[in-house]
Amino acid sequence: MQETSRGRLGQWVLAVACATTGTWVHADWVIGQVAPLTGAGAVQSKAYAQGMRLYFNQVNRTGGVHGERVRLVSLDDRSSPQDTVKQTQRLLQESKPIALAGYFGNRNLLALLDSKVLDQAQISLVGFHSTNARVLKAQQLFSTRAVLPQEIEKITKHLATLGLTRLAIVYDERDDQEGKALEAQVTEIAAASGAKLIHSRMLKAGKAAQEAVIDSLQKAQPGVQAIIVVASSPVTAAFVEIYRAEGGAAQIYATSGADIEQLATRLHVDVMRGVSIAQVVPNPYRSNNRLNKEFRDVVSKQPDSDAIPVSYPMMEGYVNAKVLVDAMRRTQPLTSEKLADSLRNLNAVDLGGYWVSFRPDSQSGSKFVDLSIVNAQGRVTQ
Repeated sequence: MQETSRGRLGQWVLAVACATTGTWVHADWVIGQVAPLTGAGAVQSKAYAQGMRLYFNQVNRTGGVHGERVRLVSLDDRSSPQDTVKQTQRLLQESKPIALAGYFGNRNLLALLDSKVLDQAQISLVGFHSTNARVLKAQQLFSTRAVLPQEIEKITKHLATLGLTRLAIVYDERDDQEGKALEAQVTEIAAASGAKLIHSRMLKAGKAAQEAVIDSLQKAQPGVQAIIVVASSPVTAAFVEIYRAEGGAAQIYATSGADIEQLATRLHVDVMRGVSIAQVVPNPYRSNNRLNKEFRDVVSKQPDSDAIPVSYPMMEGYVNAKVLVDAMRRTQPLTSEKLADSLRNLNAVDLGGYWVSFRPDSQSGSKFVDLSIVNAQGRVTQ
């Protein structure tokens, strides 16, 4: 059997060790995650992992997939692209996953693609955070969330209903080509909603760099009415805090790369009040459709359920796990190569009011986008 084949024999690697006792023991179906489990990005990636485990544990209680348990193995890349590649190689060698899931970061995913590790292993990566166009078009990667243009479209259409048409965009560090592509994309989407992008700046690390961006926003003519922030939670939080401290009064709308729970925890309610964030999964605090209710019911059955920090990233991980398990159940025999075929043919799957579809020409599975906002009491509402 070749190293790239992950059929049933590849999963039952513990059998030999137990042969002498007469006990047949085998490994589980492993889903592998490499993500920032330490550092600034750890809150989101850990919550995402917890959401996946919630669903996998629920599946295991009812017999697993094809009679076998599903288990998540997570390794820390410390947000380093080099470590993303190294840890993925380690994971493939040591744990023999049937699929990968829950990766974070444009540079991290680009490094993984450039390494050809996924090609060599013939394995799919299902569920990730990236706004890079090349990442989103990669044949081995399947996105179970809406893509950035759909988030921008939702934001600009909402702003148009409020009469806010003079827009600015600020975004975290990326190369010049990617930055220009993002600006062109937002310009086109805004124009379709009757709005105009009048200012664009990259957010670099450090208070002085942030203040320079904010100064340029304040001086922009005509005045900016709303600012769209495309950045991680730490970068977004720093920008919002400094912008408000400098007297910035424009409406602030962030994309889903910013975790609203993190922002609401880090920033004072007076700073966060009115900040809106695009969300790519249903509200985890409500039970207004089948998916929400299922998620809330699963959380409530956990030990110390009141202490579980429910969040949008956790809900997203839960959704991603449901997509993975659905595709795994459709695959017989279950190998990483055949699983990719099942994913590409996953069409109009209803997860409980949240639909996922993949096509040969599109591996972005969802178009769901909603807007959440922090109210005067510091609570997240929609």
